Amino acid sequence: MVLASRRRTAARTIALDRSLETLPIFRLSDSADDSAITFLPPAGGRWRVLPNPGDRLPGTFDQDVYVELWRRYEEAGSPADGTVTFTLHAFLRSIGRRVDGRTYEQLRSALTRLQHTTLESNRAYYDGNLRELVDARFTILTAVVIERRRFADREQLTLFSAFPASEPGEAYVTLSPVARANIAAGHMVLLSAARYMALSSPVARRLYRLLEVAHEEGCDRWRVSLGQLAEQLPLAQRYPSHLQRVLQPAHEMLIAAGLLREVDVRQQMREWYVEYALGNRTQT
Repeated sequence: MVLASRRRTAARTIALDRSLETLPIFRLSDSADDSAITFLPPAGGRWRVLPNPGDRLPGTFDQDVYVELWRRYEEAGSPADGTVTFTLHAFLRSIGRRVDGRTYEQLRSALTRLQHTTLESNRAYYDGNLRELVDARFTILTAVVIERRRFADREQLTLFSAFPASEPGEAYVTLSPVARANIAAGHMVLLSAARYMALSSPVARRLYRLLEVAHEEGCDRWRVSLGQLAEQLPLAQRYPSHLQRVLQPAHEMLIAAGLLREVDVRQQMREWYVEYALGNRTQT
């Protein structure tokens, strides 16, 4: 039992719902934008991301929280009820964030946002069990409960300057049964936790997630119009020159990490396209 637990803790890959990875959810800037995301996939249908009234859309911090939640779900052995438990302190350390009052509040807000942001599919989300595009309406998290530390523990926290006594204790977070069902059905992608965390750019991290979808679909090259890519990431920029300026640092980072071999951006007729030559998929 101890050995199995250690193996789970040492897991280096993260299983993510392949359907969600193909669809935009997270703004790649933490702006106050509270307008819905609407995406029309090339195959048809419509996908919308609807923020909770009074809140903004999920952003770059939320993207990292999302990936880390699924990593913890994997480490926990994919619990049947979909619930993972952690302290906010340990979670922030795992995603490389400074631990203080501001980041505690960021994490609490991100978890709440992931619970209340509505994902709406009109034949845009692929159900791995039914093997078809479906209508669906769900959230990434179905429940979030954060309890303060037990009183005895809180008394001890005052002995350590890095742990303020007011720090919330354990979080109990339940992940979407819709996404869990797709992963259980094998409709998923696998990320390397180390490679994801090594990418310092939110755009590079999101591109890495999309590139793994292309890998999973058996591609060694992926060609997409800049316009579609901007909507799929999503990015607010729309002019090709602006998009290239935003994407170039992420491309360079992905090439340096070995996740891409080369990137070719060129105009064909009036449309701009980017073609990615995918790199080594070895998980590290």
